[in-house]
Amino acid sequence: MKLKQRVVLLAILLVIFIFTKVFLIDNLDTSAANREDQRAFQRMLSGLRVALDPRLEHTLQSPWEIAAQWVVPREVYPEDTPELGAVMHAMTTKKIIKADVGYKGTQLKALLILEGGQKVVFKPKRILGFRRAPLVVGRFVNLRTEIKPVATEQLLGTFMTVGNNTCFYGKCYYCRETEPACADGDIMEGSVTLWLPDVWPLQKHRHPWGRTYREGKLARWEYDESYCDAVKKTSPYDSGPRLLDIIDTAVFDYLIGNADRHHYESFQDDEGASMLILLDNAKSFGNPALDERSILAPLYQCCIIRVSTWNRLNYLKNGVLKSALKTAMSHDPISPVLSTPHLDALDQRLLSILATVKQCTDQFGPDVVLVEDRMTLSHL
Repeated sequence: MKLKQRVVLLAILLVIFIFTKVFLIDNLDTSAANREDQRAFQRMLSGLRVALDPRLEHTLQSPWEIAAQWVVPREVYPEDTPELGAVMHAMTTKKIIKADVGYKGTQLKALLILEGGQKVVFKPKRILGFRRAPLVVGRFVNLRTEIKPVATEQLLGTFMTVGNNTCFYGKCYYCRETEPACADGDIMEGSVTLWLPDVWPLQKHRHPWGRTYREGKLARWEYDESYCDAVKKTSPYDSGPRLLDIIDTAVFDYLIGNADRHHYESFQDDEGASMLILLDNAKSFGNPALDERSILAPLYQCCIIRVSTWNRLNYLKNGVLKSALKTAMSHDPISPVLSTPHLDALDQRLLSILATVKQCTDQFGPDVVLVEDRMTLSHL
């Protein structure tokens, strides 16, 4: 099966980063605060079923209004909210009242309007998640009864029947009439991504560790081990949280096997304090046996990482990551989301990340490598 047709479901940190209130969890730290953090983590794991329970919908007047109020400069939804399950349930069940071709990009997608006026993006067999990414949940859609009756002429013109299956190819850079996405009969499995509120316009940036995508031509970071020193002198990476966001993203991308982070988005601001928003994670979970270490270049070239990220990663070793993900994904409508080889690969990649940080601390010391969130790069 081609990579773009794989189930690229990034439930990785949707639950891990929502439900882990872990800030100072060093295995060698046995303080009362540490023990309480660990107990909080266990409570969060045991509370997954409650947090994602769709029956909480009765507490909402409008799930879309609630979700719009969550967005702030450093997160798109809260760390802990009882309405999360209700919003995600609405994304999978609310009636589709309009369907159109998706916004520009390389992959097939459709823009849907759900009952209540909420925009969502439907992607065949894909889902992502993070507190720095819009909420995403799996959904089964009947193309014949739910999409075609409300589709625009532009989208409807890309529908076709292949054998007994309803298909469409949409409009995108790689969309071809000869390679449509086909349902199983009329039912298509995919993901629904919550559209960010229009009051939060996005700004696109080229990733400083992006690849050239030109055969025989390397990017500077691929041959210059001192490249991070140059990045630190360049705005917006010379101050504020952006470089630490880049390194968090490298950790995330390495776990999911995404080597295609050529651009990223942030909310528009003049100070560079807005978070890096993860919107394009489609080329992930390809070969579980392949670990592309170069994805971690921002980490091992800069040799800095947030203390909070380091502590979370430490607590997720020894099978905790795999167990938490299986629990989280069991609630998704299209469960199972990831195969066992992919879950095993995540645990192995986590160990590689921890080993990389240890190499840095052995060389430079933990006081240099482990950076408090509030610290600016002018201190480094």
